[in-house]
Amino acid sequence: MNTRMNKNKKQPVELQPLATSIDHGRIISIAEEGNCLDTVQLNRLELSFREWVDASPRKDVRLSRRRILLIFLLIRYTGAKLNEVLALNPFKDIDVGRSAVFFNSADFEKESIPREVRVSETLSHEIESALADLEFKESLQNMFDVDPAFVRRKFYERAQHCGFSKQFGGPEMIRKARAVELMQCNMPLPVVQAILGHSTPNLTSSYVSFSADEIHQVTRLFMERESSHKTSARNSFFGKVKTIQRGDIQTRVEIITLSGHSVTTVITNNSLERLGLHEGRLITAEVKAPWIILQKGDKAPECSAENQFDGVIERKTQGEINSEYSILISGGVELCALVSTKQTQHLGFQVGDRVLALFNSYSVVLRVD
Repeated sequence: MNTRMNKNKKQPVELQPLATSIDHGRIISIAEEGNCLDTVQLNRLELSFREWVDASPRKDVRLSRRRILLIFLLIRYTGAKLNEVLALNPFKDIDVGRSAVFFNSADFEKESIPREVRVSETLSHEIESALADLEFKESLQNMFDVDPAFVRRKFYERAQHCGFSKQFGGPEMIRKARAVELMQCNMPLPVVQAILGHSTPNLTSSYVSFSADEIHQVTRLFMERESSHKTSARNSFFGKVKTIQRGDIQTRVEIITLSGHSVTTVITNNSLERLGLHEGRLITAEVKAPWIILQKGDKAPECSAENQFDGVIERKTQGEINSEYSILISGGVELCALVSTKQTQHLGFQVGDRVLALFNSYSVVLRVD
């Protein structure tokens, strides 16, 4: 469990860590499925590493710490294993032009093709700047050939400095936290599995219809959106246009996602032309949380909402006016719904309840990047 230091007694005070679901936990190979740091806590840990680098007055120590920071950032944003990062040649295995990191399999006999993991342009530029620094470049003569035990100690120290129990700062737990973070931001499960290097990803019929280049484009789009926070919409479906049915004024567009979900929207013919939509075009469909309607049970209602998803309430945050619900649907996708507290009290929604998440086609906003 996470801890925070009491300023008076300097004793750990328990904090509630992020709870993970079975669907989230099963995508990474960790013997004990426990809790892990959430995004806010991961960002605190990252800031701690950055402050630690700048804190030393000695140049050689700062260079050494900067290498540990870079190792942390690679695990933090790629979800790679510690041994995979330590085996990297930063000058050959990181393509800053493509914002990609190439990992060789830990089992070199079974896998000869490097695993490509996309990162944000922001992180790519930071890495490029670091590697262009002559002093830092010279300090990397031995690449990332660092004692793994030493790296772990530094990770544990930074975690404890933030007030977390040290095990939550271990490389394996950072990897797990990244996986959960991606899942909660609706990165499709098969893509998360591929990023983590799973040999047998949970492929869906929809996933296999996407080319490797299309999957890389979706991943790049997600990373850039995560980095820049371009949208306030809580629910995003990444996929491509399956069908287009044009009418005299408006057009019906059906999208198929990597998780196998079908999302329908209706847009104007002018929007169709302006967005340049055609079958097979990669696209993002967004739905704001207040536009999602929840209904108890899994029986499809007789209503005009074309988009209906069966799921389970994972989390509930009750406010005075509105309450927020996180609903886990198939494929490990999580939807967020915002409902008036008065109405939720009347309906009696509880964590673990099976519900239908509904929204009509006019609630879907399409984005092309």
